[in-house]
Amino acid sequence: MTARLPRFGLGGLPIGELWGPDADAQAVATIDTAYGAGIRFFDTAPDYGAGQSEQRFGMALAKYSRAQYLLSTKVGRTGSHQVDFSEDGIRRSLAESLERLALESVDLVFIRDSGEHWQQAIDEAYPVLHELREQGEIGAVGVAMDDLPSLDRFVRDTEVDVVLLAGQYSLLDQSGMPLLDLCQARGVAAIVSGVLTPLVLQTDGYPEPTDEVSIRAGQIAAICERYGVSLPQAALDFPGRHPAVTSVLIGAASAAEIRADAALVRKPVPADLWRDSELHKLAEMR
Repeated sequence: MTARLPRFGLGGLPIGELWGPDADAQAVATIDTAYGAGIRFFDTAPDYGAGQSEQRFGMALAKYSRAQYLLSTKVGRTGSHQVDFSEDGIRRSLAESLERLALESVDLVFIRDSGEHWQQAIDEAYPVLHELREQGEIGAVGVAMDDLPSLDRFVRDTEVDVVLLAGQYSLLDQSGMPLLDLCQARGVAAIVSGVLTPLVLQTDGYPEPTDEVSIRAGQIAAICERYGVSLPQAALDFPGRHPAVTSVLIGAASAAEIRADAALVRKPVPADLWRDSELHKLAEMR
């Protein structure tokens, strides 16, 4: 990519899932609050709320200078049961996304969750986006999946600029570390999402744990508290410590939620926490 992605971004799935008579207003207020908190990277997709996420981002961001923020969307899956990784499908999906966003271009386009269609995504979807990037019609090409082997293939076999890794690089799960190491070696940026899980957010007293992950989360939270840090605060700070990770996506469905997340981001995390030997052992940090 020509520019480094901001440290934090707003993920658009919750924005698309809002419903009710005030849903559009709530979505716009959430995006406005994120912008006011300094967030300048926004991620959406055509199947987040059957296009509602893109429409709402389009409404909210129209008032801001296009040069002041980065926006990404996705291709390949336009609905829960609609999959099309063909050349025509990719071009059509992107055109429809731009119409909903009311924009002429986006900064980053992700190939999303190709699954069993991986070969078609490599052979047809990626070349289209590569061409659009070369022509300057999009800023960068990315791939967004939760399947580590597929992400590995894309990084090795194509010239993607960015990978979006959902939920596999956090204080509680570092299975994505080999992929991030590969990204670092090949100059591919990485975005991490899904770090503020319900388990991480459940920091008030921790009920009696029932499984190994819950027990470990409680133990890590206790270590964080010794340094004056909450588990959500540490969870947001952790991914960016890997040199390949440029940005962490935060999902929010209300202005209050994004204000709370922004407050966590603003609080400094003591460097001594990350040097704590007990934390290294519990979080399986290297």
